Amino acid sequence: MKSGILTIMKKELARFFGDKRTVAGVLLPGVMIYVLYSFMGTAMGSVFGVEEDYVPSIQAVRLPQSIAALADSAGMALTEGEEAGLPAAMDQVAGQELDLLVVFPEDFDQAVADYSVASGEPAPHVEVYYSSVSTASQSAYMAFTGLLDSYESLLANKFDVNAGEGVYDLATAEESTGALFAMLMPMLLMMFLYSGCSAVAPESIAGEKERGTIATMLVTPIRRSDIAVGKILALAVITVLSGASSALGTILSLPNLMGGAAGEMNANIYGVRDYLLLAAVILSTVLLLVTLVALLSAFAKTVKEAQTYAVPLMILVMVLGITGMFGGGASQNLAVYAIPLYNSVQCIVGIFSFSLLGQAVALTAAINGAATLLGVFVLTRMFNSEGIIFGK
Repeated sequence: MKSGILTIMKKELARFFGDKRTVAGVLLPGVMIYVLYSFMGTAMGSVFGVEEDYVPSIQAVRLPQSIAALADSAGMALTEGEEAGLPAAMDQVAGQELDLLVVFPEDFDQAVADYSVASGEPAPHVEVYYSSVSTASQSAYMAFTGLLDSYESLLANKFDVNAGEGVYDLATAEESTGALFAMLMPMLLMMFLYSGCSAVAPESIAGEKERGTIATMLVTPIRRSDIAVGKILALAVITVLSGASSALGTILSLPNLMGGAAGEMNANIYGVRDYLLLAAVILSTVLLLVTLVALLSAFAKTVKEAQTYAVPLMILVMVLGITGMFGGGASQNLAVYAIPLYNSVQCIVGIFSFSLLGQAVALTAAINGAATLLGVFVLTRMFNSEGIIFGK
């Protein structure tokens, strides 16, 4: 019995390790997941942090000697501004040209020294203006208010920071919504679109090969190029419907997911032009994704095998979607939009963050369209190959 067990074990292990595709299907997902998570960690660090050697630009109005000394010891470089220049400085913070604007009351040091908590009077008030859509601004805000809080604790609460109902976040609701959508939607949309493709394409091609029905289709008078194009277009329609439904549900649910912090968040900040551009990007992306999955399905012998082949493509799509989380808006380098699929991510980021280049969508559609046509040509050649279509 032991001999029989060993024989079976050797046979199964030999079959497994003798099939490179099976080995790759088992081992490659672990490698790709490691790469994916590494990308995610880097992306999250990019979203919520800045470079270690980054020096924030901070302007202070009526800067007291005590705070200047503290900031200097903490390695913060403060520039002194004039009270008359406050409106312009606020505009610079809102436009992400200035990271932080700090406004101190007149004679801050003396006012703090004279203030008595027991008096019941309002404490000297420090105003710190920042922009929540800028990673650098948020980082500078946290660092500087932390410095003020530490100093305040030494003085037994003799001054306040951003007290009352004043508005100190100079980012508009539209900018905040756009920044959030630009961070989340590229990854979500790419995954929704890929999920739609992977759900229907393997069954449409590999499934027919597995059932033997593709042979009947190929002996009909219909040209094989027409069969390839017809399948891709039909699958694209189904994928677009699936992706649109998922994307719409996500957009509508974001305010609920974010809770009270997103009370003013909605998609009404985008106009008809934005949605038309998004539709063009999605259509070109879907056609390319469907073509890629169709090629993998045509090469596979069964639906299960096609799904295994598609795992690396799924991970690639996820990684590309996550790159949209890297801050700064869409790339301003047109050469980036010549890279299939990655150009789609950059376009989605640009549309949602209002930073899209005018020529980017046209170039993206052209590149993805050319890649799709090349894929259709290859798929047609595969349909003409009996070794691929009828191979056992």
